[in-house]
Amino acid sequence: MVHSPPAAPTPMMAQYLALKAEAADCLLFYRMGDFFELFFDDAKAAAATLDIALTSRGEHDGAPIPMCGVPVHSAEAYLARLIRAGHRVAIAEQTETPAEAKARGSKALVARAIVRYVTAGTLTEDALLDARTDNMLVALAQVGPDYGLAAADISNGRFETMTLTPAQLGAELARLRPSEVVMPSGLAIDTGYAAYPFDRAAFDSLRAEALLKRHYAVATLDGFGSFSRAELAAMGGLLAYLDHAGKGTLPFLAIPVRRSTDAHMAIDAATRESLEIVQTMAGHRAGSLLAAVDRTVTGPGARLLAADLSAPLLDRQDIDARLALVAWLHGDSGLRGALRGALRALPDIGRALGRIAMGRGSPRDLGQLRDGLGEARLLRERLGALSDRPALLDALLPTLDGHGELVDRLTRALVPSPPTESGGGGYIADGYDAALDELRRMAGDGRRAIAALEARYREQTGIASLKIRHNAVLGYHVEVSAKHGDALMREGSGFTHRQTLAGVVRFNSVDLHEQASRVAQAGGHALAAEAAHLEELIESALARRRAIDATARALARLDVAAALAERAAEGGWCRPDFADGRCLDITGGRHPVVEDALTRQGQAFVANDCRLSDGDRLWLVTGPNMGGKSTFLRQNALIVILAQSGSFVPAASARISLVDRLFSRVGASDNLARGRSTFMVEMVETAAILAQATERSFVILDEVGRGTSTYDGLALAWAVVEAVHEVNRCRCLFATHYHELTRLAEKLDALSLHHVRAREWKGDLVLLHELAQGPADRSYGLAVARLAGLPPAVLARAKDVLARLEAGKAKTGGIAAGLDDLPLFAVSAARETPPADPLREALSVLDIDTLSPRAALDMLYRLKALIEGP
Repeated sequence: MVHSPPAAPTPMMAQYLALKAEAADCLLFYRMGDFFELFFDDAKAAAATLDIALTSRGEHDGAPIPMCGVPVHSAEAYLARLIRAGHRVAIAEQTETPAEAKARGSKALVARAIVRYVTAGTLTEDALLDARTDNMLVALAQVGPDYGLAAADISNGRFETMTLTPAQLGAELARLRPSEVVMPSGLAIDTGYAAYPFDRAAFDSLRAEALLKRHYAVATLDGFGSFSRAELAAMGGLLAYLDHAGKGTLPFLAIPVRRSTDAHMAIDAATRESLEIVQTMAGHRAGSLLAAVDRTVTGPGARLLAADLSAPLLDRQDIDARLALVAWLHGDSGLRGALRGALRALPDIGRALGRIAMGRGSPRDLGQLRDGLGEARLLRERLGALSDRPALLDALLPTLDGHGELVDRLTRALVPSPPTESGGGGYIADGYDAALDELRRMAGDGRRAIAALEARYREQTGIASLKIRHNAVLGYHVEVSAKHGDALMREGSGFTHRQTLAGVVRFNSVDLHEQASRVAQAGGHALAAEAAHLEELIESALARRRAIDATARALARLDVAAALAERAAEGGWCRPDFADGRCLDITGGRHPVVEDALTRQGQAFVANDCRLSDGDRLWLVTGPNMGGKSTFLRQNALIVILAQSGSFVPAASARISLVDRLFSRVGASDNLARGRSTFMVEMVETAAILAQATERSFVILDEVGRGTSTYDGLALAWAVVEAVHEVNRCRCLFATHYHELTRLAEKLDALSLHHVRAREWKGDLVLLHELAQGPADRSYGLAVARLAGLPPAVLARAKDVLARLEAGKAKTGGIAAGLDDLPLFAVSAARETPPADPLREALSVLDIDTLSPRAALDMLYRLKALIEGP
């Protein structure tokens, strides 16, 4: 049997396959009229993610071609879902009109090209972004032993770089929380984030340096700072990737800021996760420190606050400058309210500028620049007239002004509420361009002439239902019902038949064609004139992009300061003071997240003091579970973060020495993806603390050693306490259930004992959540188990086991001595009978309805006597 060769693909499919080869691993959005179509495996993947119908179109290699599509006008919503699901998308647009294609040949296919790649780190559209969260793209490069990191948020131009050791890389990635990581192909780094291998040649430091000079139009980068080869390589790779994603259109990027790890507090990924600084362990914003603190009224302010909390400062002068501005606004509620009201009305000019720079800007974006920059100028006038201004405000005020000419031009040029689409015109204001006004008048006169022509045709033909309509295919045309069609078909009627549909017949006429041509010509010229003005306005805005960016950042800083002042006033927070040495002196400290939750429940938070110093730098905290040990540890770590971020803190007073590194080993869970048990995770985190903590660090450790046997755990906890005290010599809060550790207070001079208070009252455990001096008298484990609802038989059994364990401690048999002759649980439980309850028995036989008042009173006396006993 002879098999015929497979049929050659159609011209359209050949074009699609060529574009798909260029798109590689991206889903290809192939523009066909008003839809983006997807084919083959792309269609299957998109249909499954978007939950849309999967159909087929024609055949390829003898098999139906899977297909699905999304409307162009609503494509952004579908793109957002695909990006969130981890897909990358290539957008193939029609680069000519069908008429232009037809001019090349009657059967010519409309030309298409990939105009953009949409990835998680290259988004700029409002619909695809969270207004209150940065969207960071990170590029990594390795030069020698060092890593270069470049990070950018192209939606607003933020751009920074730094050189890192391998040990520092994880902490910085955790700080930035990138949406996407780009690295040279072949570089094997487990970043923990979505990573994409890119052309290795793009990360060559010499090539990168040349690319940066071209991008910023400078002969040398010396004016920007002294960048390492690793930093240059990372920045070059990032720019090359953005050039690839934008198909030659680069976004606005501010001058790169060279960050140093010495400029902000080091916080590793495990600590960030356990402290839930900007998101909870479940990945939610609600329940995090950021959510408890955030009172910003703008998206840029919310993003800056998150960045501040993620990178607390190490420079006291910078911290004090932020605190002085917060204090100034805290002291004047009227000023603070007026400022927040003005800021609340501002658009996000940073992201508007980002869209304009990427060629995706709209008249609305220009309108946002006009409104935002105009309001910024008014803010400068109001704030500049006030006295006793803090130094940071004086530094910010000049950046709020200087845009008068641009604002004036945009005000004259644009209508009050410009549209998001430019294709339909109507965004240039009347009076800005006399020639454009004349074209609009001519178009308007033409439309009025067409309306008059419609009235004339009705009278001339006697057809009252005759209408002149317009559509994209026929343009202006006369439309009558089918029953009147024959009258206009007659020779000499002056009408030319164009189209017959069910129920209507359409015609043209010489007069209508002339008037329609005038309208179309004037309208086309008007649209072209508006488009030319739009380009000029965009060029004017881009010429001031660096100054606009500075204004956007200043407005965000004002929003953060006012928000922190509002939060401080709302919660009774205090301004922290900074001191030399190794003190952490907090009076009446509170956990901001827990306090918020309790307040919503109508309960009060129990505040506690923490006083660490050179001579008392390690606190050993004991007490029952649920007593508040972990909350106490965490709240002090969060207070340190808030203070060094430039915020007031939830305390009556706070005096703090700068913390260079913050470590938290509080709770752990299995990391099955990396083959690590709970205990392994705990030991890895503890090892990192012992290796990296310095005398200026602050460490919180909770229940070290609990994931293994009692003896092993106690031995490890003992050794860790000694190492922290003798080697690291840092400030540390160490919570434990190993009461044996309290003996260390006898030989470690800078260690003191503390406990969270609890009391048993009539068999119930009362947790006081108060911290007190000295060790806990016992662990209250059985009492906590009773609170948790363990069955009475199990509790009785545990009590019996505990008594024998405690009795056996002094014997040579060890901790389990005396258990050999303990009856089995089943025997013990069966033998256990509930104690007699006279009160319950008396109540069970009582007939309340038959009691007289006197008898009821006598019965109450008898019941009370039963409770009090003989």
